[in-house]
Amino acid sequence: MTNESQVKRDSVRNSNGSVIQAENIRKLYGDFAAVDGISFNVEPGETYGLLGPNGAGKTTTMRMLSGLSPVNSGDINVAGIDVVKDNRAVREVMGVVTQHDGLDNGLTVFQNLFLHGFLAGLSRKGSKNRAHEVLEFFGLRDRSKANVYELSGGMKRRLAIARSMMTSPTVIVMDEPSTGLDPQSRNRVWEELAVLKDAGVTVLLSTHYMEEATILCDRLSIMDHGKILDEGTPDQMIERHAPKEVAQLRVTPASLRTVREYLDERSITFREVGALVSVTGVNGDRPDLSGLESVEGVRTSYRAGNLEDVFLSITGRELRDE
Repeated sequence: MTNESQVKRDSVRNSNGSVIQAENIRKLYGDFAAVDGISFNVEPGETYGLLGPNGAGKTTTMRMLSGLSPVNSGDINVAGIDVVKDNRAVREVMGVVTQHDGLDNGLTVFQNLFLHGFLAGLSRKGSKNRAHEVLEFFGLRDRSKANVYELSGGMKRRLAIARSMMTSPTVIVMDEPSTGLDPQSRNRVWEELAVLKDAGVTVLLSTHYMEEATILCDRLSIMDHGKILDEGTPDQMIERHAPKEVAQLRVTPASLRTVREYLDERSITFREVGALVSVTGVNGDRPDLSGLESVEGVRTSYRAGNLEDVFLSITGRELRDE
């Protein structure tokens, strides 16, 4: 990243010092409120996450912020631009990575970048030079002549992120950046996002992966049914809502009924995810499972509370539910 780009990012802020400011924004589809009066700010250089299940309103929120979907009410300012009044201008300072990459399979890696830059307003020479810079930045130079259809899913995702950087944006909005990727590809995408953060780019991302949110986000909001339920750093959210410790019982089918009866009789909170039973004690303390030590087919381990526990605590359902 050039010093000029860094100066550009540092100088373009809203009046309150934030880069993204959303105040009481709503999006209606008939009588249904997909986004129901949410507010949040994102600071310069911050990675901010919207965490929630499918249908929570994350994608709709991001489409409004990037000027791709009109707002029914409320105010949005991005890098000093009133998005409600001028939804085109925001695209000059914002890179967008959607769930579906939208890459042209008939073009090479380089051609996808060059064409995007040229259509975004760069000169032919400027787009060519910038494409080479971005290829180098993302470690894609050796694949510049490859056709997009030859790339793996992880490589395509990295190319989509690289393409969003062609105009040296102040902000990048990313909708589910690692959905559908294998663990190795997902880790590589996370590495690329860390590099962008180090370069001073402000990132807003949506995800329903708790691990992704924990690793990438400085702050996050948990959304459900179009509303923000709580906001804070991952550690703050876990401190406020998650139990200190969760017992995990791996139970054979033959022993499952015995385990359920034991927990029900003692009013111990638990939930089942396949063959795994997660158990939470009173006030988040370690539950008393001593009576299950002699039961065959039960293996017990313990883990610290996490963001999935947070989501369950404040919504009453699993993060993965759709």
